[in-house]
Amino acid sequence: MAIIHRTTLKPTKLELLTDWLPTRPWYRGGPGAPVLTKSGGFRLDDPDGEVGIEFMVATDTSTPEPTAYLVPLTYRGAPLPGAEHALVGTTEHGVLGKRWAYDGCHDPVLVAALLSLIEGRAQAQAQSIDNTPDPEVVRSYTGAPFPADGFVPAPADDREGTRLPAPHGTVLHVHRVLHPVAEHPPARPEGTNGHVARGWQDPQGNPLTALLVTLRTS
Repeated sequence: MAIIHRTTLKPTKLELLTDWLPTRPWYRGGPGAPVLTKSGGFRLDDPDGEVGIEFMVATDTSTPEPTAYLVPLTYRGAPLPGAEHALVGTTEHGVLGKRWAYDGCHDPVLVAALLSLIEGRAQAQAQSIDNTPDPEVVRSYTGAPFPADGFVPAPADDREGTRLPAPHGTVLHVHRVLHPVAEHPPARPEGTNGHVARGWQDPQGNPLTALLVTLRTS
């Protein structure tokens, strides 16, 4: 299980995202810098215990209508070879030292963990508490078992989010801009092979729920 250290990060995760988010094609903010708050999320475990995996919901309140973004991140103790284009930034961790933060959709460790979660082989963990499952994360999958390894992510970003070709001719759609749904928890949408959903809080503390990831046949 990942250990959550109570320490400092310089710069913070939100400070890294303030510079990075406006460079994404799915960013909905204006010309000014986003004003971000951490609104929710969860973690997954790296079976090898080397890579931190977090699915963060960050809400931008710089525009009249706040926008919640899903940001999958990985944290590494050394650069990920060939992933310079996916680097969100580096930060100094008060316990672990220098950490490289990546857009997790480009990191094979995160993508493998996400597939394991969808299939039901991995369990979501609380975002800020050690060794604590997160019961609010719901998932579904119908199909053949995913291969355990050997999958190299090749994500594509557009205004609608991030699409990742996945095994068995499927595509993972990571919903970067979150749209609340009335159903709680959301069922697997019609026409999909699987999904992940969870709630978060708006700036006033009201609970919201959305689909985070859907899996479809390409």
